[in-house]
Amino acid sequence: MQSLDNQVVQSLRVLSIDMIENSKSGHPGLPMGAAPMATSLWKNHLKFNPNNPDWFDRDRFVLSAGHGSALLYSLLHVFGYHLPMSELKRFRQMGSKTPGHPEYRHTVGVDATTGPLGQGIAMGVGMALSEAHLSAMYNHPNHEIIDHYTYLLCGDGCLMEGISYEAASLAGHLGLGKLILLYDSNNISLDGDLDKAFSENIQERFRSCGWQTLVVEDGNDLIAINKAITEAKPERNKPTIIEVKTIIGYGSPNKAGTSSVHGSPLGAEEAELVKRQYNWELPPFTLPAEVKALKDVYREKGAKLEKEWLTRFKSYCIEYPKLASEVKALIEGRLPEAWDAGLKQYNPEDKAISTRDASGIALNQIIENLPTLFGGSADLASSNKTALKHAGDVTAANYEGKNIWFGVREFAMGGILNGMALHGGVQPFGGTFFVFSDYLRSAVRSAALMNIPVTYVMTHDSISVGEDGPTHEPIEHLACFRAMPGLTVIRPADGNETVEAYRYAIGQQEQPIMIVLSRQNLPILSHSREKASDGLKKGAYVLLESKGTQADIILIGSGSEVSLLIEAQKVLSEQGYDASVVSMPSWELFEKQSNEYKESVLPSHHQKRLVCEMGSTFGWHKYISHEGRIIGIDSFGASAPGDQLIQSFGFTVTNVVEQAKAVIHNGTAVSAN
Repeated sequence: MQSLDNQVVQSLRVLSIDMIENSKSGHPGLPMGAAPMATSLWKNHLKFNPNNPDWFDRDRFVLSAGHGSALLYSLLHVFGYHLPMSELKRFRQMGSKTPGHPEYRHTVGVDATTGPLGQGIAMGVGMALSEAHLSAMYNHPNHEIIDHYTYLLCGDGCLMEGISYEAASLAGHLGLGKLILLYDSNNISLDGDLDKAFSENIQERFRSCGWQTLVVEDGNDLIAINKAITEAKPERNKPTIIEVKTIIGYGSPNKAGTSSVHGSPLGAEEAELVKRQYNWELPPFTLPAEVKALKDVYREKGAKLEKEWLTRFKSYCIEYPKLASEVKALIEGRLPEAWDAGLKQYNPEDKAISTRDASGIALNQIIENLPTLFGGSADLASSNKTALKHAGDVTAANYEGKNIWFGVREFAMGGILNGMALHGGVQPFGGTFFVFSDYLRSAVRSAALMNIPVTYVMTHDSISVGEDGPTHEPIEHLACFRAMPGLTVIRPADGNETVEAYRYAIGQQEQPIMIVLSRQNLPILSHSREKASDGLKKGAYVLLESKGTQADIILIGSGSEVSLLIEAQKVLSEQGYDASVVSMPSWELFEKQSNEYKESVLPSHHQKRLVCEMGSTFGWHKYISHEGRIIGIDSFGASAPGDQLIQSFGFTVTNVVEQAKAVIHNGTAVSAN
């Protein structure tokens, strides 16, 4: 009779095969090869409570190679999570809890949405970084209430993606010792043998990044795998990679070790042959009694682990009541009372200020009342104004610091921020130039899929960047991110709108927010102090009313162009035209408002409208009609002083006035510069 460990291994393999054969879709190769390492980790090391999947001090587990989702669902089922066999039978089907790739908040026990290869590694780094940071903030001798590991499982494809190197480099630099990566090393990728494209020595790569490296030569050797994990855990000064040599599709007589088993079902005949190899005689979706009994074993074990933790936390509450109150709040996702108290308000007579500078002031005021604000920049903090001035830097010797030096690693920064948000307990933010958001776009998309609260601070938002030229001047980026479901883009027009953008971004816990900021100084707008507090969170508002009962034209803009529209309104008024000005910092927030509110800002009967924004015109057409016009940019920028570029591209009072008058008099077709 097989040992219980071997029974679990075979159960995970066969369940995965059954799921994939039943759905006629999936990736059997990884589950068949990696089941032993998953068994060793989950059965002997992983700290979790299936009764409370969100227990804060659990270990985190991320399947970076998300195509192997059948393995993860099998693990969750076998080890007592409330993922019934009926859901495994609905693998990859509409409305099931077992989608093709793991989805956070959709399936119980899934700690991260994965699928785009390599991102799971970066998210794991973010989780480990948050654990280290919160441990440093709140743990005391004999009161280690935040003390858990982050485990990752990746494949060859994850390590070919550049984000894996970026993230591993930072993790090693920061000495994140409670991060352990299991590498399913099978020398096969989707198209064929790995050596067609990849021949580097992974051990040497990770050692150069400051990792401990271990190797298990036989991926079926449970004793060796267990020994390697046991060896990895005490190393607290370096993260560890355990390279486990496996055979993809292990047990398949005709497909094992080939790319044909990577992403296609085995087929009924081959699946039957595999089960014979495994000495498996049970019907599909049936487990041995000893394996079925593990549900109760691990539910009881998990409940005991959490109960012991709660006992320790009660002692902590007695000895450190103030800190305990903070810990309770961060675990529950509650912000401190008056976290936004003291945020600066601006008056029209104040000196002009860039919204990036207003952002920096806001961040440094927020940290005074929100100790879990945590973030940094991709080597641009001095330009993004993201530095928290008196909060210290995160280093391998100081995890309590608040400023993360992400280095020139935009994509990894995005993935790490996601991991920080997924871990919980911190309010993560990260900054770069808006044009470089292209490098982290996939991570932003993952955050939007997961509906996690990450704040992106994107500065240098237009052609006003100037001499650095078109490589550094965002054009299509606003349209690109506005098109992304689940992401809210906010482009504030002055200091007051910037403050309100942060109040909204940090005050909500439902989705990622991208705040897009100017490099150049902008005047404080008349009436923004009293109107932005309500208007920004509604996405658009009438900043300046028309003098009459109905304006001749509605001027609509975002960001720096709103002040231009105000100047144009003055000239129009001098020439006998009546205009209102609408500030529209966020399409997404505006679209959430009631029809009545939207009608109050942009009355449907009033079609004479002029939009002005220094970016692509794409998408703005829904806010104007055939009578309206758009002053935008549908070409790349140029290298010249910013004020010259602004004038050259038509963002002048004279052009706005002329375009507005054209709309008023004849409502000709949409025009763009």
